[in-house]
Amino acid sequence: MVRAWTFPLALEAAATEPLFLQIARGISGDVQRGRLRAGDALPGSRTLAAELGVHRNTVLAALRELAAEGWIEAEARTTRVARDLPAPAGRARLPKSGLGFDLTPPPQIAELAPPGWRGLDLAGGLPDPRLIPVDELGRALRRALKARPTLLDYGSPLGEPRLRAALASLLGEVRGLACPPEQLMITSGSLQAVDLAARCLFRPGDRVGVEDPGYPPVWQTLRAAGAELVPLPVDGEGLCVENLEALLPLRAIYLTPHHQFPTTVTLGAARRMRLLELARRHRIALLEDDYDFEFHFEGRPVLPLASGDTAGVVVYMGTLSKILAPGLRLGWVAGPKALVEALGAQRRMGDLHGNRVMEGAVAEFIEDGLLQRHARKMRRIYAERREALLEALDRHLPGPLEVVPTGGGLSLWARTAPGVDPAAWATRAQAAGVLVMPGRRFDFQGRKVPFLRLGFAALAPKEIREAVRRLQEAL
Repeated sequence: MVRAWTFPLALEAAATEPLFLQIARGISGDVQRGRLRAGDALPGSRTLAAELGVHRNTVLAALRELAAEGWIEAEARTTRVARDLPAPAGRARLPKSGLGFDLTPPPQIAELAPPGWRGLDLAGGLPDPRLIPVDELGRALRRALKARPTLLDYGSPLGEPRLRAALASLLGEVRGLACPPEQLMITSGSLQAVDLAARCLFRPGDRVGVEDPGYPPVWQTLRAAGAELVPLPVDGEGLCVENLEALLPLRAIYLTPHHQFPTTVTLGAARRMRLLELARRHRIALLEDDYDFEFHFEGRPVLPLASGDTAGVVVYMGTLSKILAPGLRLGWVAGPKALVEALGAQRRMGDLHGNRVMEGAVAEFIEDGLLQRHARKMRRIYAERREALLEALDRHLPGPLEVVPTGGGLSLWARTAPGVDPAAWATRAQAAGVLVMPGRRFDFQGRKVPFLRLGFAALAPKEIREAVRRLQEAL
């Protein structure tokens, strides 16, 4: 197949050099820079003449000059760059190094696994992409596009009104959240919600509390907004709020009260009440990330902090990543109307709006009751997988690992026995084809923590049993 090639050359009729030589020098220059490669086909003489606005004879003269110098060779009906030319010393491309300006140091992001790694994943706490209702979602996508082709146009930075209304209704029914659509914004995942909220709320140097252990990607996002992070300890009842007043002033606190990340413990009722009162008195924004509300397996799920907020201090965030898939990049943020409008203005400066087509499809998915039905199905499947992991650990690793019992979440937080190095164990497990996360990956200071995080949602029971067997061998 002939590669498309254009010849951007400004010819100067008044120059001392003839036009045919200007054309010849332009083509040979493209070869030397690597823009044209050995064997590449050139446009026909008529096409090139029309493109440059010159007589065809001028182009033919340029081609004769190039052939005489050995730059091109003629074949049947085609003129090509000579095949025997050596590769140029430097291809015409954007420079990979040698910047002509300064960069701020990029953030150091710890990847869960090396690029291209394939194996059994007990690390992520992510849903199983094999269970996504692809056909139903595809039909919803087609219906949305057919009914509203304007979804392909620009839209509101707050998200598709239809999805905002559907989500607001769903949050009211399932999570006890009195949230009209105008107080809800659709985001590209919950991390974008954190980013937008941080840019609206923080000034450089503002002190922001975060759970320790906690979620490192959010720490990076908050730091990028100029926040000075203050680690707040977590115990068996969630965030320790008793001594928070001694750490004031705090501009905000980021927390995961339903299933604390990574321990999955639930914030107790007394602490919730104390935290809301503290936030009201000191005007602290509570960034509540309720990332997997649907997956509570023992007892009833606890309603969000936002459902009991009467002072307008909670910024409530969530995602559809755990119910459907992370790749859809659909989340939301809810709060006072003034905040939502500020978030929309902030988003418009860098993103305009989200994926309107997908938002329209998911709106149909919710309105038809399909999302709720899928969530119930996933809760049943993931409960079975959770039980499979608990049984496998009890069978193969009853001494080295002790699971901290909690009511929900898509992962387990397991304490390692004295003398067991979680980081070294995780390294050996990875070599055996199993990915697990040592506790130090979630510690604010990167200290050794005697825990492993074990996600179960992405693997079928048979795969879970094999992963635990390999984990035992790696120990």
